[in-house]
Amino acid sequence: MNLIDKINQKQIKPNTPEFRVGDTVRVDVWIKEGKKERIQAFEGLVVSKKGGSVSETFTVRKKSGNVAVKRTFPVNSPLVDKITVVKKGKVRRAKLNFIDKMNKEYKVKERQATITTSKTKTAKKVTEKAIKEEK
Repeated sequence: MNLIDKINQKQIKPNTPEFRVGDTVRVDVWIKEGKKERIQAFEGLVVSKKGGSVSETFTVRKKSGNVAVKRTFPVNSPLVDKITVVKKGKVRRAKLNFIDKMNKEYKVKERQATITTSKTKTAKKVTEKAIKEEK
């Protein structure tokens, strides 16, 4: 590993959850108002992910009233306090930018967890409740 890779490795946040495009996430962001700082939640659909390593970013789209708001967050930014996956979605695109031009609401199917067993080597679709019961 060269020097740049070592510096990049120190900057990466270890506690970020795995999420994909199509997931609904809640991003807790530090907001500075004058001398005060507070955490504000931004919850919406992940429209795109971009980059890798330290420079990885993702865009979240939420609807406020009748207006759609998109906001891009760096994954490893110190201003992003916490990322929580609210719902896992299943989409067939890498970027969901076409949603802006749609007249009606875009429906995202919910993704189910898949488990492979060592004996049969087949994937079984199991809901997350069943996974928690097995543990």
